[in-house]
Formats: sequence, C-alpha cells, structure tokens
Amino acid sequence: MGATFNFTGKIVIVTGGGSGIGEVTATEFLRAGAKVAIAGRKLDRLELAAANMRAKTGGEVLCVATDVRDLEQCQAMVETVAAHFGGIDVLVNNAGGARHAALRTMPLETWRQDMSLNLDSAFFCSQAAYPHLKASGEGAIVNISSLAGNNGTMGCGAYSAGKAGLQMLTRVAAAEWGPKGVRVNAVAAGMIATPLAMANWAKTGFDASKACTAFPLRRPGRPEEVAQAVLFMASDAASYITGETLIVGGGPQLKGMIDTDD
Repeated sequence: MGATFNFTGKIVIVTGGGSGIGEVTATEFLRAGAKVAIAGRKLDRLELAAANMRAKTGGEVLCVATDVRDLEQCQAMVETVAAHFGGIDVLVNNAGGARHAALRTMPLETWRQDMSLNLDSAFFCSQAAYPHLKASGEGAIVNISSLAGNNGTMGCGAYSAGKAGLQMLTRVAAAEWGPKGVRVNAVAAGMIATPLAMANWAKTGFDASKACTAFPLRRPGRPEEVAQAVLFMASDAASYITGETLIVGGGPQLKGMIDTDD
C-alpha cells in the first residue's frame, strides 16, 4: 500500500507497536515520511518489528521497552522519544487486549488488568505526551478503541467498559486540549484479521466467515484499513475534527422487515 498522507518530519509514537494493528500503523506512518517510536513490553518483539519496518520503508524507528500499564514507564518512554527525536507530534494509543470471562465469575485481577491496559495506559501516555504535543503546534492523539466500546461484548465486560471509557476520555481530552492546538480522536476497530486474531479464531474454532455475514461488507477488516483511518485522523486532512470516534467495522449490523437483496 502506498502512502496516502504526508507526515514528513513528524515524530510519531505507537504503543503496542510490535505486532498487529500497531505494527502496520507504524509502518504506514514510516511510508508517509514520519520518524516513529514503537513501545511495548517485549524489546525483542519490538526490535524484530522495527527491522521489518526498516526493510520495507527505509525509515527511522526507535524501540522503547515499556509496560504502558505503569505510569512512570509511560513518562520515561515519552521523554526518551522526545529527547531522541527532538519532539513529539502524534501519539497513537494502540496498546490493548481482552481477557475472556463472564462478569459473574470475573476475578478482580482480570477486571483491573483489562481496565489498566485499555484505559489507564492511554491516560498515562496522553498526559505525559501533552506538553510535547502542545509544543508541536499541531499535535494529535489517536486512541484505538473497539466496537466493543460502542455495543459491548458478552464475555469481555472489562474490555468493553475500558474501550467505552477510552472513547469518553477522547472526548474530554479533545475539549480540554483543543484550545492548545492538540486534537484527540479515536478509531473503533471491528473484527480485524490480525495474525493474533486469526490464530485465536483457529484455536477456538470461531468461524469468522460465518460471523461476517452480519456485516454489510461481508468480511473481516484488514489491519491496513485501520491504519489508514489512524493516519487520516492524525493528518491535516482531519484538521477540523476532534473528539470523534471513527468506526472501522464493515458497516452497521441492521435487521430489516423485508427482503432488500437485488
């Protein structure tokens, strides 16, 4: 996929950048001319992803091992990136994940881990990055949410609540930081065929093709399709958009009363 947007000279952080949507998003920013820092817990995974990105794009990638559930590590990561590149223009809060458990039996640890990974992490990184984004003059944050944050998903109550909270964090941060030139938006991803997702589908016997018959576009999404939405929200093309959540989910799942097929 060729670059659609121009981020030449921009500094971008992508959390959870070592795999899946984060890795693809970081790669697309590099193709668009940005310098990119990727953050995640496992340095070896980050370095492997960075090597792949450099081979594909020739771009400059910085790896920063970070547990984004930890406030001090988030603060240190942001300062490391700002010192290395000389500033920060875009933050993509992509790190996230779900543990499956029914609410009636969900351990407190599961609830707290999911809320920490999907909501606290974005707050920690955004707060730490804000002074640098403000100094940029045209800073942007893009939070990666999920359709679970819009509609909820049974068996993923903590994840759903965390992603819903992330969308409200997006709105409040946009309102508070907009006067200082920092835009904050979210992208809510639907069923996306990342390598990890496909491995989980195979392990559990989940029939993605059957599930997609409920979507107007009749297929899972590709990580690149989420990445391009992220780049749009971070770009000058979205310069008058803030506090919004863009759904990338294959269309509305509506039921009707008559047959509308051609």
